[in-house]
Amino acid sequence: MSKTIFLKPRLTEQTYALAQHDRLYVFDIPKNVNKQTLAKAVADQFEVTVSSVNMTNVKGKAKRTISINGRRRSNADGTRNDVKKAYVRLAEGFSLPVFAAVEDEEKKEQTVQKQIDKAAVKQAKDDIKPVKTARRGLKLLGRKEHKV
Repeated sequence: MSKTIFLKPRLTEQTYALAQHDRLYVFDIPKNVNKQTLAKAVADQFEVTVSSVNMTNVKGKAKRTISINGRRRSNADGTRNDVKKAYVRLAEGFSLPVFAAVEDEEKKEQTVQKQIDKAAVKQAKDDIKPVKTARRGLKLLGRKEHKV
């Protein structure tokens, strides 16, 4: 296929879990792409080895909308667009940087949380310090000194 295939990764919690555990990545792809061209495109774009490819055609949901153009119209029936999804499994030892931003954000969040925990522990230590009480021979404010 001479044209470039645009691979749009599906970034959801479920696809993130699949990528972490099974090296399985999910893409939205054009309807005219087959398994062999998709495997070649993924291998070329990301420099990885593709183990297997599965595809599904997801029909768009039927939706009812109300058009408002200065006045109300009756409900108009419509559908969302159909989507073709590809499940691409990579060979052992390969991964894609699709969720790299999510992982970087998690690492940053963990370091910030560690700093907050350290500050909380330090504040707790400062709060626990014993209160100093008046001792003998200490000059108290508001009283006159007696000379001996």
